[in-house]
Amino acid sequence: MKEFIKVILKSGKDEAVRRFHPWIFSGAIKKMDGEPQEGDIVEVYSNHDEYLGTGHYQIGSIAIRVFSFQKIVPDLEFWKAKLSAAYEYRKQIGLVDNPDINAYRLVHAEGDGLPGLILDYYNGTIVMQMHSVGMYLIREQIAEALKEIYGSKLKAIYDKSLETLPKMAKLDSTDGYLFGEADSKEIIEYGNKFIVDWGSGQKTGFFIDQRENRKLLEKYSKNKKVLNTFCYTGGFSVYALKAGAAEVHSVDSSKKAIELTEKNIELNNIPKEKHQSFQVDAIDYLKDIDDKYDVIILDPPAFAKHHDARQHAIQGYKRINLNAIKQVKKGGFIFTFSCSQIVDRNLFNSTIISAAILSGRKVKIIHQLTQPPDHPVNAYHPEGEYLKGLVLFVE
Repeated sequence: MKEFIKVILKSGKDEAVRRFHPWIFSGAIKKMDGEPQEGDIVEVYSNHDEYLGTGHYQIGSIAIRVFSFQKIVPDLEFWKAKLSAAYEYRKQIGLVDNPDINAYRLVHAEGDGLPGLILDYYNGTIVMQMHSVGMYLIREQIAEALKEIYGSKLKAIYDKSLETLPKMAKLDSTDGYLFGEADSKEIIEYGNKFIVDWGSGQKTGFFIDQRENRKLLEKYSKNKKVLNTFCYTGGFSVYALKAGAAEVHSVDSSKKAIELTEKNIELNNIPKEKHQSFQVDAIDYLKDIDDKYDVIILDPPAFAKHHDARQHAIQGYKRINLNAIKQVKKGGFIFTFSCSQIVDRNLFNSTIISAAILSGRKVKIIHQLTQPPDHPVNAYHPEGEYLKGLVLFVE
């Protein structure tokens, strides 16, 4: 078995990894028997020389991301076994070879025991997004394993890691196809059609994580006037319109987002008079909407990605929710979300309740929402739950 650099933890700093938490912080490290480079595979040991796990080394507060708690050889067969387990899980929950859904998350980083790796499947194309140098360095092995798992069903693999890799690593990376080339960028989600722009779109090109929440919106859209703020590609807008909404307004500050929304509206053969787009700042738009909407969707980008910006994020969530609660029609519904990982569920809920109190209106919480099962949360890594949502009924 190949020898890897040993990382020895301080006494009392091995409790988290013994509970299978995949992150080891730099402050927990006592010493290293060598000088690992960013992305190197290292083995973690207790101060009493007990093996604890194997992972990728990185520079920063999270020093090691553990991908195995058993002593293994991380070769092609190892990665193929990990990816096969993720594939079989998606098959069990009904997403593989589903005629109504041909887009899903295949690997959700720590949720699938593969920290630093995101894989999204879009109708024959897999889009890779690496968040660690270690995963980036083995991208060819991952691609090879994926080709073996999917066989002829896999048409292309696209690497979109340029913006997600650590900047300090100074890798000469570029986005592009590692294998094949997509013949179509159109996907189906519960019968609704969408164009996915993985080349220049946000994240991997589409927010798969809102699939089940978009489906829930159908129940509240018939004959309603709906406002979809921060609309991006118009996912919520399409679902509402296909479910019989009287009219939908889509709002986003990005010209490209509005263009994608309008393409998706057209792709689903929705009458143009039922939909209108506004390329304006959603926060500004929400300041003065009176009571013309029966349903409002608030799905902003992460207001905070670091702890020092959390208070600013809370104020942002409170402001937009207060404006929506004050102005939604009597008997209306609000779908409100946060994808900020550092704003946990309790903090998000209390922020929305605070906005409700300030509005002076009676508000009921009728659904508590989260990410779908193809974005699983590792029981030993609760930080993996990033998407929180509530459906409010405003009297």
